[in-house]
Amino acid sequence: QVQLAESGGGLAQAGGSLRLSCAASGRTFSSYGGWFRQPPGKEREFVAAIRWSGGLIYYADSVKGRFTISGDNAKRTVYLQMNSLKPEDTAVYYCAAGVGDMTSMRRRSGYSYWGQGTQVTVSS
Repeated sequence: QVQLAESGGGLAQAGGSLRLSCAASGRTFSSYGGWFRQPPGKEREFVAAIRWSGGLIYYADSVKGRFTISGDNAKRTVYLQMNSLKPEDTAVYYCAAGVGDMTSMRRRSGYSYWGQGTQVTVSS
């Protein structure tokens, strides 16, 4: 079993930055890690994912060029650096881990383990 714990959420002004962290514990075998978010009243959506072997990375079009996902295998931690934040980035952000091929990395169904979520609020 894999346990994931996010940290680093909070309040930021538009144009500002936040850095989210996700620490894994327990049986940490996974093929990739990812970040999803759920804006108020909307469905949970894909944000970014990184594959441990080979470093393949995907981003949602809405965050490309502003967000950066990275991972530290030694610390079993995944990060999401969020720059140039916009009010529409306001959401609960979830980290996740999964086992599968690269076609699964952008789908919620491709992830078996989820964190509890951390709130990110961007004010205009």
